Order: sequence, then C-alpha cells, then structure tokens
Amino acid sequence: MIFATGKILVAIVYERNIRDLEKEISTFITYLHNVKKMSLNTELSYKRDLGKVSTYMAGKGIYDPANITAENLKEYISYLQDNNFSAATISRNIACLKSFYHFLHKEGKVEVDVSENLKAPKVVKKVPEIMTTKEVIRLLEQPKGDSPKEVRDKAMLELLYATGIRVSELISLKLSDVNLQMGFVVCKDSNKERVIPFGHEARAALLSYLEKARDAMLEDQASDILFVNCSGQPMSRQGFWKLIKYYAKKAGIEADITPHTLRHSFAAHLVENGADLRSVQEMLGHSDISTTQIYANLNHSRIREVYSKAHPRR
Repeated sequence: MIFATGKILVAIVYERNIRDLEKEISTFITYLHNVKKMSLNTELSYKRDLGKVSTYMAGKGIYDPANITAENLKEYISYLQDNNFSAATISRNIACLKSFYHFLHKEGKVEVDVSENLKAPKVVKKVPEIMTTKEVIRLLEQPKGDSPKEVRDKAMLELLYATGIRVSELISLKLSDVNLQMGFVVCKDSNKERVIPFGHEARAALLSYLEKARDAMLEDQASDILFVNCSGQPMSRQGFWKLIKYYAKKAGIEADITPHTLRHSFAAHLVENGADLRSVQEMLGHSDISTTQIYANLNHSRIREVYSKAHPRR
C-alpha cells in the first residue's frame, strides 16, 4: 500500500514539475508578446526552441528551470552541434536561452542566470539568392491565362515583388489591408504595423483578381481574407511555395527560387537603383539596419564586378 502511495506521489511530483516548466515557458512567451512586443514569428520560434530544450532536459530527468545548470546548457549546445544544426540555429537557441533565463532571474524564479556565459558560434552571413530583373519579369509573366487561379497567381506574385513582404504576411492580408486607390498595403505584426507602397503593375493585377477571380474562388462570401486557395480557404505557405516553384520552372529559371528570393530581389533591386537603406529597412520591417546592410554590400560587389570587366586599366 505504501509502495502504491509512493508511486502516486512520484507521479504527482512528476506531473507538477512538467506543469511548472510549461508554466514558466508560457509566462515567458506572454511577456514577449505583451511587454517586449515581439513579432509572432519570434514568439513561435522561441516557444519551439524552448520546447526542444524542455524535451532534452526531460531526457535527463530535469523538469524545473531552477535545476538546470550552466553545464547542462553547455551540453545541450554541444548536442545541437553534434547533430549538425547550423551556426545560425545554434545562435538563435542561445539568444533564446539567455532571454529566458534573464527573465526568470529578474522575476526571482532562479537564483543564478546560468545562461550568462554561453557563447554563440560565429555566424557567417550567407549571401542571399538574388534574381536578375529579367528573371523576375519572366517569372511574373508566367500566369497568363484568364482562369481564376492564374489571375490570383499573377496578383500574388506581382504584389510579393512590388512590396517585398514575407510570404506569411502575403497570405494573411485582408481586404481592409489593401488600399488600391492610394496604392499601398498595411502589414500588421503584433502591435506594430508598416505601410508599403506598390506600383501600377501590382495594382492592375490586384484589381483584376478582385473583379474577376476572388468571388468565384471564395467559399465564405463574408470572409475578409484577400487571397484564397482553389477550395475557397485561406492560402497556405505550402500552397504558395508550390505555386512559385511551378512558375519558376515554367519560366526556365534554374536557380532554387523560393518566396523569400523575391523579397531579397525586391530589396536588392531597390538599393541598386538608388533607394536609401532606411527606407528599405522600413519596408522590409527589419528591426536592425545591419540586416538591411547586406543589400548595400551586394550592390558594392556588383559595382566592383562591373568595374573589373569594363574599366580599361583594371
């Protein structure tokens, strides 16, 4: 009977510890949302990363953040390295752990910030894939038909390149986020929003979609969602990813084109044609201008390339 009671007590302690850890992670994510005003993508990323840490520590019988040592965290980082996670992913995990433990320490949940001495690996910034202007035009010209799907596809591709918004932002747009008369879209992220202009090509494609295709595709006529799939439901990331792959192949583009390639191309082409970095930063929604600086560096590399090929005394 005592043994059985002991088992029950162990089970209760085990469940309580799990709930304690989940509670602290949940409280931290709420703090990021309400106080730090982090973007939804950052919140999801931190929640996912901390979930993996939780699973790893549970495998070692550790269920309370206060019982995790600096050595445990170093072992976890070594585990990520041994499993060939990229330097960028490991750096993000370390940033997440530091933020989490700084929060716990500030709130008095742990006595010591055991993440303090974690060192992030050096991240070599990967040069983004950029399409040439001719490649972009070929891609945008692929949806040529009058079917509702092709009219929609044309509008989505044109708007993505015209604004440089993320694919998650594109598929989340509502009718009320688009101002056709003034030519801009409003992207909302947490409590922040940014206004991005678009030109006449995107406007014409959007107008065509709204007049000829959207109502025919929409399942719920009361829905405010801008882009829908062939079943009348909101477009998914995977659906748009397949769409862009299809048209890239049709355009004869051999490079591995993704939705983010159009975002990179939008920024690089703006900088190449004289746009200032601060404006590009605002349109892209970068919190740090150093992230936007890479497009200026690309432009400098392009200038050097042209110089080396064309200057008579190179």
